[in-house]
Amino acid sequence: MGPVRQTYASSETFPHLTRAYTEVSQVVRETGLLRRTPWFYTVVGSLLVLAFGGLVAGFILLGDSWFQLLIAAGLGIVLTQVAFLSHEAAHKAILSSGPANDRLAKFLGSGIVGMSYSWWGSKHTRHHANPNRVSRDPDIEIDTISFVEEDAAKASGLLGLITRRQGYLFFPLLTLEGLNLHFLGLKHLVTTPGVKGRWSELGMIGLRFAVLFTAVFWMLPLGMAFAFLGVQLAVFGVYMGAAFAPNHKGMPIIDRDAKLDFFSKQVRTSRNVSGGWWATWLMGGLNYQVEHHLFPSMPRPHLAQAREIVREACVSFDVPYSETTLWRSYGIVIAYLNRVGLAARDPFECHIVSRFRRV
Repeated sequence: MGPVRQTYASSETFPHLTRAYTEVSQVVRETGLLRRTPWFYTVVGSLLVLAFGGLVAGFILLGDSWFQLLIAAGLGIVLTQVAFLSHEAAHKAILSSGPANDRLAKFLGSGIVGMSYSWWGSKHTRHHANPNRVSRDPDIEIDTISFVEEDAAKASGLLGLITRRQGYLFFPLLTLEGLNLHFLGLKHLVTTPGVKGRWSELGMIGLRFAVLFTAVFWMLPLGMAFAFLGVQLAVFGVYMGAAFAPNHKGMPIIDRDAKLDFFSKQVRTSRNVSGGWWATWLMGGLNYQVEHHLFPSMPRPHLAQAREIVREACVSFDVPYSETTLWRSYGIVIAYLNRVGLAARDPFECHIVSRFRRV
């Protein structure tokens, strides 16, 4: 006997709802919650420009000082906030036209954050179409961390050691996620055939890193320069992971062949984070994950009002609506990953016997 495998939600697990999304979306449209809010994004963009200006001024004034690591941490936070804006532009939530949103998302994502917009866009589109669905949602594919027991059971060696403790190691591993996001984006641009806008993205990313590296290595001693980049990437990775992790991890995993209606699929696999306006600012609107998955193009300021409409619909259709605090969501994620990680070991295997079996 080997590790016990988890069961996935199938077409029979949840009752099929034929009119739920139609009714909810009609109320949302009539309420005007899909209208663009240029005033909000103008304010957010202006605040981020001011924050960048303050960081640059602080970087210049501090000079050769280890206090530069505070600037690096601040830069990681601001870049994550810019990534949130790029995410919203990619969903057509900021500007009035699709092409304008695409250009803005590419500029922010590739030119400012340094991630490949085309790589992220392709990955994120597939995630929205099939959240938490085995073999279809790229966000639950193995990438050091195993999100389903089927993948965890295959882990061996160093990866197996990490997998068995992956819940506890999740946040420490996020310190490397910033580097991983840059690497995967560049790998996509260099190796994937037929990428639209490949050279413009590579040009923006190259210019972005050239400006950053020139400033850091020109102004700071070598060791301090590497420390600056390390702190910036670590803060960026942890912040990005901490914002996206609570949304789906620990929610039902859907069988690859299940046929679910859109409303059930999106609501049952998503989790909101309570906290109101502060959580919205901290997570860039991702705290309203249920509403975001139902209405991806909805501007951030309207998500709170949409929440009330969706909650009422869930009560009417007897669909569970998941919402918890930020800290509780992290506890759920850690417990879930540890539970999945148990599949990396055979509970009936004697370690002494397995050791001598290989001799």
